[in-house]
Amino acid sequence: MRHLTVLALRVVIVLALAGSLFVQVFIGPALWVDLEEAPPGVQLPFVLIFVLGLVTLQVCAVCVWRLLTMVRREEVFTPAAFRWVDVIIGAIAAAAVLVFALAVVLAPGEAVAPGIVLMICGAALVLGGIALVVLLLRLLLAQAVERDTEARRLRDELDEVI
Repeated sequence: MRHLTVLALRVVIVLALAGSLFVQVFIGPALWVDLEEAPPGVQLPFVLIFVLGLVTLQVCAVCVWRLLTMVRREEVFTPAAFRWVDVIIGAIAAAAVLVFALAVVLAPGEAVAPGIVLMICGAALVLGGIALVVLLLRLLLAQAVERDTEARRLRDELDEVI
């Protein structure tokens, strides 16, 4: 079952990466052209936030791929996993900042309704909450690594006694 789950998640990651690369290469430039008539000072920040947001998604996908590799090798309960989880937390936090920056870019003027800007701020808050949940999961991983290390030490001591 675990093998099937890992395989399914890898398929999802490949599709997400391929889709995000397609969007970066084809939709990004089209978005730039579409925003040429936008209010001054919106085009560059909007497209930049859009592209950087996709990069945060791609970073998370690569880190999850690496963690899946560690799961397959049964190395996930080692300190090496912390690096990948820390990068995921950073990428999600960066995405939250980018979404809030989008709200700031769209807030001035009459082009976007205040309710939409407020919803975007809410999305930034939710992303920040997701980063905190992943941080909590990292703390649980740290406890699991600590318990695994202790269990190995006790097993080694027991082997010496026997």
